[in-house]
Amino acid sequence: MESNFLSLFDVAIDFEQSHLFFPRIVTWVLLIMLFIIVIRERKAILPGLSRAGKAVFSKEGDFDRFRFFGTLALTTAYFYLMYAVGRMFPNTGYGFLLMSMPFIFLLSLLFVGIKTRRNVMIIFANAVIAPGLAWYVLSQLFNITLP
Repeated sequence: MESNFLSLFDVAIDFEQSHLFFPRIVTWVLLIMLFIIVIRERKAILPGLSRAGKAVFSKEGDFDRFRFFGTLALTTAYFYLMYAVGRMFPNTGYGFLLMSMPFIFLLSLLFVGIKTRRNVMIIFANAVIAPGLAWYVLSQLFNITLP
């Protein structure tokens, strides 16, 4: 009888799935909030969606298709490659670290106005330092599992 009571205090962590716990909660909360916002503000949202669709698919206007679709492609590749590299180095956060650096660099190059040597060097330094610092703090200091 006593061993069953003590078994309630045993904790088993599945490291293959542990990093997905909070993202799943956040995803569901965001989806529920999106649903509520769309229902409450549908009269204001529908005309905006119509204008956005026309801007994306028409040749007129000042919509920057290269940056828009470049951002979508880079973000998709980032999440896919972060997962793939993270599986090669499980529970180390190297997927996050190694994929965040080129992602930040390429995304910043996509949106920088004037590509001078100074701007590119600042972008490069930011792309190396920011993910490295985030990885060190989250993964090494706080021992948080990253992909």
